[in-house]
Amino acid sequence: MQGVAMVVWRKMGKKGFSSTSRALKSFNGYGYQINKSPPLLALDIPDIWTLHSTTNHGPPPPPANNSNEQTAAIIDGKSIAEEIRSGITGEVSRMKDAIGKVPGLAVILVGQRRDSQTYVRNKIKACEEVGITSLMAKLPEDSTEDEVLNVVSCFNENPSVNGILVQLPLPQHMDEEKILNVVRLEKDVDGFHPLNMGNLAMRGREPLFVPCTPKGCIELLLRSGVEITGKKAVVIGRSNIVGLPTSLLLQRHHATVSIVHAFTKNPEQITREADIVVSAVGLPNIVRGNWLKPGAVVIDVGTNPVEDPSSEHGYRLTGDVCYNEAVRVASAITPVPGGVGPMTIAMLLSNTLDSAKRAYRFT
Repeated sequence: MQGVAMVVWRKMGKKGFSSTSRALKSFNGYGYQINKSPPLLALDIPDIWTLHSTTNHGPPPPPANNSNEQTAAIIDGKSIAEEIRSGITGEVSRMKDAIGKVPGLAVILVGQRRDSQTYVRNKIKACEEVGITSLMAKLPEDSTEDEVLNVVSCFNENPSVNGILVQLPLPQHMDEEKILNVVRLEKDVDGFHPLNMGNLAMRGREPLFVPCTPKGCIELLLRSGVEITGKKAVVIGRSNIVGLPTSLLLQRHHATVSIVHAFTKNPEQITREADIVVSAVGLPNIVRGNWLKPGAVVIDVGTNPVEDPSSEHGYRLTGDVCYNEAVRVASAITPVPGGVGPMTIAMLLSNTLDSAKRAYRFT
C-alpha cells in the first residue's frame, strides 16, 4: 500500500494531487489512505423508524361493516402451517419406525422476558405435537457469556440434538454474534450462522438452513399460488433475522427486489410500485393503504402489542400494515395474528427434521 502511495506522489510532483486524486485519497496523519470508504462496520447505524408526516393520516379506520368493501383474499398461515406440521408428524413417525430415532431440538432461554418465554413455550409444545424431542436450558438474566457458551457446547456435542435454538434477544451484556457463531453449522436450524447466510446470498450455493420466518413468508406465497418470478417485490425492514434473508430469498425466486429502511426517501412511493410487499419493521400500522399498489400481495411479519382495554390481556396484536385499509387495496394479505407467526414455528420444525435426516442419513 505504501509503495502505491509513493508512485502517485512522484507522478504528481510538487504541484500536489489532482482533484480526482483528492477525491480518492485522504491524509490520515500517518500516511496516505488509498480507499476513501471507511470500514463497513463503521457504517452500521441502527434503523430508527418514525411515522412519516406524508403518510400519517390519523388512526386506522374501524373494520368495514360492508363485506363488499373488502377485496383481499386472506392468506391463512395457521391452516397452511397445520398442513405442513401434519407432514412433519408423518415423517418423524416414519423415521422412528425405520431407524428408532427421532429429531431433537435444544432451546436455550436466558432471562425472564415474558415474550421470549411465550415463544419458547409455543416451540416446545409444537415439538411435542409432531413427535420431536425437545430439551430446554434456562439460565438466569445475570448469567455470564461463558456459561451460555458452555451450554451451547454441550448441545453441540450431544448426538441426539439435531438443532440448537438460542432465543433472542439475549441480555444486553452478552455478545449475540459471538454466541450464535458457536452453534455448529449443521445444527443451526435458525439459519443465522454466517456461512448459512453467506451461502443464501451467493448464486450457485445452497445453505444448510434458511432462516425460519423468511422461509415461512416464501412458503406462504408459493402455497397461495402467488407468482414471484419477474415480479417487483419490496421488503420493508432490513434486519438480519427477517428483512435481509427475505430479500435474498425473493431474489433466489427471481423477483426484482427493493429494500425500504429507515433512511429511505419516499418509502410509500417505492412500496406503491410493488407486486409483493413484505413488511418486517415492528411499528404498528406504519404501512397504510395508500402505500399499496391495487392488487398487491401483502405479507405482514409485524407482531406489535397495542393497548386495548376491551381485550382480555389489556392489549391486542397488530401488524405493520394497516389491515382495515390494506384489505380494500390488496389482492391477498396475511392477518396478524394467524399469518406469518404459525409459519415461523412450522419452518423451525421442518429445519430440525431436515437436520436429523442429514445426521442419520435417512431419506
